[in-house]
Amino acid sequence: MGVAQFFSSHKKILFLNSVNLILNNPLVIMKNTLIAVAMLFVLGSCASKKKMLAAQNKANEIQIQLDKARTDLNDCDSRTASLNNDLKLKNDELSSKTSKLKEMQDQIDFLKKNNNNLLDRMSDLSVISKEGSESIKKSLAMMDAQGTQIRDLNSSIQRKDSLNMALVLNLKRSLQDVSDEDVQIEVKKGVVYVSLSDKMLFRSGSSVINTQAEAVLGKVAKILNDYKDIEILIEGHTDNVPIATDKVSDNWDLSVLRATQVARTLQKKYGVEPVRMIAGGRGEYLPKVANDSAPNRSLNRRTEIIITPKLDQFFNLYTPNAGK
Repeated sequence: MGVAQFFSSHKKILFLNSVNLILNNPLVIMKNTLIAVAMLFVLGSCASKKKMLAAQNKANEIQIQLDKARTDLNDCDSRTASLNNDLKLKNDELSSKTSKLKEMQDQIDFLKKNNNNLLDRMSDLSVISKEGSESIKKSLAMMDAQGTQIRDLNSSIQRKDSLNMALVLNLKRSLQDVSDEDVQIEVKKGVVYVSLSDKMLFRSGSSVINTQAEAVLGKVAKILNDYKDIEILIEGHTDNVPIATDKVSDNWDLSVLRATQVARTLQKKYGVEPVRMIAGGRGEYLPKVANDSAPNRSLNRRTEIIITPKLDQFFNLYTPNAGK
């Protein structure tokens, strides 16, 4: 054996002895185990933090959705309370008119009974002539016809009031997502008023309808199309600030142009029959409040959609034998 082979063989023996010593040394084994456990803990801790962060983000999203749902529920409760209050007022008004109608009918029945008794007594006593008796009978027949006419008229008024109540409820339900500052719905003088603010409909001094306002007009048009037996009066109103441009001479012009533009949009874009609509301008001459401040002038700049029953059908009730 040469010297080189001797040293090579000796190195291998030393290397194998070193490896065997490391593997059989408890301290070395424990150190390696602790290192491995520490690495596993670090990796596990990173994964847990990511899961906790994801869970926290999900919880935040759920809380935001819950807060929004609570806000929407509160808004819904508020609008429901308002509609219920309107319904109660209309029911009270209807009850009052029904009571008055009953009183009138009782009076008619009382008069008829008294007159019949009088005729019977006069006939028995031969105090009245045949012509006079016929005259009284005609008077009684006329009173009966008038009583029928009064009942028909009161019935029509009740139907109109019921229609107004239904219109108000449906309009408020359809426009519940629109600000009360932009749209106001009320019953005045027996008809329904839908007041649309100037700032929502038009730019200052313009008669071109804004895109946002077209969506609101579409919701109003849907209700109008559901009730065919009503007529629609569209009135433009301005404040008292003078205006003069190359297209508009004064507030009269501006109010008329705005009213006709609303009517044209209802007709051409949403299919409301033009024969049912009248468009006109009031200028500055029918303000809601005094034009003595900027907020008041803003209230006076408006376009009103006034919903009424068909007047020819309604006034026929005042004419005896109408439609016969």
